[in-house]
Amino acid sequence: MEIILYVPKAFEENDRGQQLAIIRQASLGALVIHTDEGLIANHIPFVYREGSPGVEPDVLCAHIPRANPLSSVLESARACLVIFNGPDGYVSPSWYATKPEHGKVVPTWNYAVVHVHGEVRTVDDEEWVADQIEQLTAEHEQSRNKPWAVTDAPPEYTQALRKAVVGLEVRIERIEGKIKASQNQPERNRQSVLEALREEQPDTHFSGLMRSVLGER
Repeated sequence: MEIILYVPKAFEENDRGQQLAIIRQASLGALVIHTDEGLIANHIPFVYREGSPGVEPDVLCAHIPRANPLSSVLESARACLVIFNGPDGYVSPSWYATKPEHGKVVPTWNYAVVHVHGEVRTVDDEEWVADQIEQLTAEHEQSRNKPWAVTDAPPEYTQALRKAVVGLEVRIERIEGKIKASQNQPERNRQSVLEALREEQPDTHFSGLMRSVLGER
C-alpha cells in the first residue's frame, strides 16, 4: 500500500537541507506500518544519520521498549512511513491586505511536514542502542548551559535500561517535503501576513517558518 502526500506545486519542498531541518527540529516522528492486522502507528524520537552515496543509505535511528508490540511485527512489515510535523499555525483572513477591498478571503492553516518512506528493521545490538541514545541526547542537550550526558547517570542504571530496549532503523528510500506558507497568495497578502505575525506572535516557530519561506521585506 503506497501512501502519497498531496502537494500542490506551490508548496513543494524538495531541498534536502530544508527537509532535514524540519526532521531535526521536530525529531518526534509518527511511524506508520501496514500489517495484516491493520495500521500500526507509534510516536518515536528519531536521529537522522547520513550514509555514503552508493554504499550505505541515509537512515533514521531510534529505540523502543522491548515490551512494545511493535518490536515483534517489524520483521514481517518492512515498508513504513515516518511523518515529521514542523511549525504550523492558523492564518486569519484579517491578515490579508486584500480583505478590505473585496472580502473574498477565508481562514487557512499553514504548516511544514516531511514524509519519510523506507524499509524498517530492528537492531538488537546493545552498542548500537547505546550510541543511538547518546546521539539523541547530545542533539537535544547541546543548546543548554549545562548539558546532561548519559554518563552522568550510574553505569549500572543505564546498562539495565539499555537491555530493556531494542534499536529501530529506517533505511530511507524517499522523502517528500511540503511547506504551506501562503506562497499561493498575492505578494501584498504575503507581506501583510508577515506584518501581522511580527505584531501578534513575533517569536514563535510558526512566525520563523513564514519569514524563512516568504522572506522579510
